[in-house]
Amino acid sequence: MLALLLGFVLVLGFIFDWMEILLVLMPILLPVFNQLDFADHVGSAYFAKVWMGALIAMSLQTSFLTPPFGYALFFAKMTAPPQVTLAHIYRGAVPLVIIEVVLLTVLSVFPDVVTWLPLRVAGLTGLDLP
Repeated sequence: MLALLLGFVLVLGFIFDWMEILLVLMPILLPVFNQLDFADHVGSAYFAKVWMGALIAMSLQTSFLTPPFGYALFFAKMTAPPQVTLAHIYRGAVPLVIIEVVLLTVLSVFPDVVTWLPLRVAGLTGLDLP
């Protein structure tokens, strides 16, 4: 279910800007994420929200590198020399998209990668989770 929801965010990012997705889609998806209750997987309900925010941000970042409206790809084209075509940039983005999908998978399976730093900043241990 998590992969389906993140895939939905990723596909919407192909077409829409991140601001539209956050303002329109997040009020709809947040109750769904809360109902799925990832607190057991992450360690607490609060850090499940932090983890989910990181996964959504990573999905949106990945969608910025994919056609047809890969905003980051168009920015790269504007700064590239004239002999570099948009097709070159699209082909160059493929390894980055693969790396980001692998990273998204790692962050999904190992939520401690996301929650480690916020836990340390809050001065909490695994036993003190809110």
